[in-house]
Amino acid sequence: MTTVTEAEALAGARDALGLLKDREQVAARLLDASAKHSFDPDKELDWDAPFEEGKWFWPPELVSLYGTPMWQRMSEEQRILLSRHEAAALASLGIWFEIILMQLLVRHIYDKAATSAHVRFALTEIEDECRHSKMFARLISRGGTPYYPVSRLHQNLGRLFKTISTTPGSFTATLLGEEVLDWMQRLTFADERVQPLIRGVTRIHVVEESRHVRYAREELRRQMVTAPRWSQEFTRISSGEFACVFSVAFVNPDVYANVGLDRREALAQVRSSGHRREVMQTGAKRLTDFLDDIGVLRGAGRRLWRSSGLLA
Repeated sequence: MTTVTEAEALAGARDALGLLKDREQVAARLLDASAKHSFDPDKELDWDAPFEEGKWFWPPELVSLYGTPMWQRMSEEQRILLSRHEAAALASLGIWFEIILMQLLVRHIYDKAATSAHVRFALTEIEDECRHSKMFARLISRGGTPYYPVSRLHQNLGRLFKTISTTPGSFTATLLGEEVLDWMQRLTFADERVQPLIRGVTRIHVVEESRHVRYAREELRRQMVTAPRWSQEFTRISSGEFACVFSVAFVNPDVYANVGLDRREALAQVRSSGHRREVMQTGAKRLTDFLDDIGVLRGAGRRLWRSSGLLA
């Protein structure tokens, strides 16, 4: 009796984007890239350099209140202070998300051959995420702001999600957490108006996250072809639910009170801001186009993505 390997069984398999790539070949290339382009933030960045007067901690166009009536009334000093707190809130969100991601990756590789390149890259990604979480925590401390945890509700929803999520659902959520922030960070590290330390942190994160995105995209394509129909449908629904949670968690309302603004009024203006809606949809577009192509954005799941505000 001849044993057929998974690679042989999937040979010639394709989706709307073309032939599926060999899992081991993809992982081997990503491992090679990791060996050449990985960073130690503790050594790469100058953590002791003073912040520069008048420079932002996040590009102003990406600050949640940008362009609102409240923004127009704020002084430049208060706007920069808000950018400082929002950068800390996003770093806090990143830590929460990466801790979830690490648990999902460990679950994914639990019953796979530890000698495979696919598993070795997952372990490499976990190493990266550990460094990123420590880097974000150090950035928050260096910025002199509070740590901004997500709400208790979102903490519990995250705990539920990582418990019940299927493999394709996990990789869809991974991409959601990575790609919107990645788009913002690509704008940030190239922006000379922004503090050098922030630019350095975002540069490291963008370079290393690009490998994680590639790994997740290729695996999600494979999963959406091979997973049972019920799992595919569950992925559509759960990813839509996670998009709704993520879009709300993206703005931590405590930042407004901490810079002397009315929390309720600020939240109302952010929710009605056409600029903010465009920022979030633009940041998510590359991902939503991809998810649409591979069949994730269908039915009730698509309606949930629309209600999240991330899909036009």
